[in-house]
Formats: sequence, C-alpha cells, structure tokens
Amino acid sequence: MTGARPLVVAADETVLDEILRVAAVAGCELDRAPDLTAASTHWARAPLVLLDEDAARMSPALPRRGGIFLVCKGSPGPSTWEHAFRVGVERVISLPDEETELAGAFADVVETPAEQPGLVLGVVGGRGGGGASVFASALAIVADRGPGGALLVDCDPLGGGLDVLLSLENTPGNRWPEVNLSGRASVSLLAASLPRLRHRGGSLPVLACAPEGEGPKVESLSAILSAARRSGRTVVCDLPRTLGEVAEEVLLRADLVLLVVPLEFRACLAAKQVLKRLTQLTTRLGVVTCGRSHEKTARSAALLGPPVMASMPPERGLGKAVEKGEFPARSKGPLTTAATKVLRAAHNEAQAATR
Repeated sequence: MTGARPLVVAADETVLDEILRVAAVAGCELDRAPDLTAASTHWARAPLVLLDEDAARMSPALPRRGGIFLVCKGSPGPSTWEHAFRVGVERVISLPDEETELAGAFADVVETPAEQPGLVLGVVGGRGGGGASVFASALAIVADRGPGGALLVDCDPLGGGLDVLLSLENTPGNRWPEVNLSGRASVSLLAASLPRLRHRGGSLPVLACAPEGEGPKVESLSAILSAARRSGRTVVCDLPRTLGEVAEEVLLRADLVLLVVPLEFRACLAAKQVLKRLTQLTTRLGVVTCGRSHEKTARSAALLGPPVMASMPPERGLGKAVEKGEFPARSKGPLTTAATKVLRAAHNEAQAATR
C-alpha cells in the first residue's frame, strides 16, 4: 500500500459504516475526519477522498483535486449532482448498487498496478495421472521466486486437492468454499488468507478445492485473475481434462496453456483428444513432455501440433516423495529446469506482445 491513506469525511453513520465495511474487505486502511475543515491537512496527499452528501454540502473552499468520490445511499437526486459539481467530484458512488466500483477504487490504492502485468498460465494433463498437477506446482514455485510472486490455483474439483499433493491439507487457511469475490479484488489480501508452501526463496500461496470436491466459482476466479495480473503476480491454474466453464475462463484469459504429456503412445493419443477441445478456445498452447524419450513417442508428441516447450526426463525419487507427502520443491533437477524454461519463454512472449 502507498504511504498515504484514503480520506473519509462522512457524518451519515449508515454511509460511513458501508464505506468502512467495503474498505475492510479490500484490506484498505482509511483516515477519517469529522468535516473538511479538520481534514484540510490530509486533503492534498490522500490518494482518494470519499465524501457523503452532508460533507459535500458543507464543504469549505479547498483546492480542486482529482480522486474525489461522493458516496450516497440509494440513487442520487438532483441536489446530489449539484453538490458533486460544486465540489469537483470525479464520481458519484451509489450504494449498494455500485459497491464493486468502490471496492475497485480501494483495491487500486492497496495495490498500485505493476509495471509488468502478471502472467496467467494454465496446465492440463494429456492423460489422467500424467503429472500435470506436479508440473503446475513446480511452475508456481519457480514463478514465486520472481519479483512479482505467484499464486497456485486448483481448478480441478475432482483432482484430490492440491493441498494434499503439497502436504498442506492440515494447514489452516481458506479453500475455495471460503472465497467469494467479484469485480475488483485484492490479491495480496487473498494470498494472506491461504495456506502456503514454504520453499527456498519464499512461500507460495495455494488456493485449493475443498476435501468434498467443491471448486471455484467463475466470478471469483475471474476477479482473482484480474487482480493478480494487475499486481504483477503470476497465477498458475491446475486445470481438469474435462473442460467446464471454470476451465474455459482460464483458457480464454491465459497467456499460455501447457499440455503435459507422458512419452507413452497411449498418452499421446489421449493428449490428442484433449487438444481438440483446447484448440477451440485458445491458440496459446505449448507441450511439456515427461518420461524417458523414445524415438517413436517423441515423434508422436512433436506431431501433436503445439511446440514442445520443455522435456522432463524422470526425476529421481519424485514418485516416492509425492506418495510420502514430501513435495520436492528443489532448486535444481529436471522438474525445476523444465518449469524455468517454460516460464522464461512465457515472459519473453508476453513482453514481445506489448512492444
């Protein structure tokens, strides 16, 4: 958050309570003043000024500035617009109808948009049990070591839970049923509420499905993807092979979708079927192969269509470590090397697209 806080001048207790509630949800601290005369010392430096109708009506002659919102309960009347014009209000916010817009303004104060937008990456398995969740986790860990950090999101309600894969099932924190967002959200506030996987270089927030299988709602997922992109944080989404509306939301917004394919002939055939559906929704696709390479299966993977962005030979002890609940968040090895290569390519492509 920036050093200065939004300034609130509101005598109407109902309006004030609503402003404070929305600010609390966004994780935004406020400065309060009984009237604009008392608030004059904060007037110029506050990133946002919120007035109720009484404050706007009684306002003294303060310097004109941007970022003044007039907040009212219900639809604004003619007198409300008159006061707004006189004070130089940038926007009139009517509660509760425009609560999302107010939350968005607070989110912008809490999280100044990053110079480099965050990436959205999707990971899909070419076949069941093909290692997509493991690769998604490794990709998120590598991304979390970067300056913007990362968020790992479980989008597969039938996948058994990423928190179980990462041995976080007993770690306190919110899962999808406790996350209900819409419009503009604060990704840092969300991340603070989630269980975290500690690794060399930081701790990765993980948003997992519930043990009963309840997964994300499209509105909440959309709000998270937007907030993370704005804040410069990379979001890695572990997607199901059966693509519903949640997976479609990720596919339509992702910078890159990775199809993880074991180097087995049947796996390549299965991946081809998954790919048919993926290509209906996005062209931003890449393949990551895993396992021992044989000429025939490697050729089959190459013929899938999307470029092979990385190949992972078997990693010693990976299967046993996952079975024992000890996810190998190593700084070296085939898994990390492949994730690093893919992430670097995704960043380069995103930067090239903005030039």
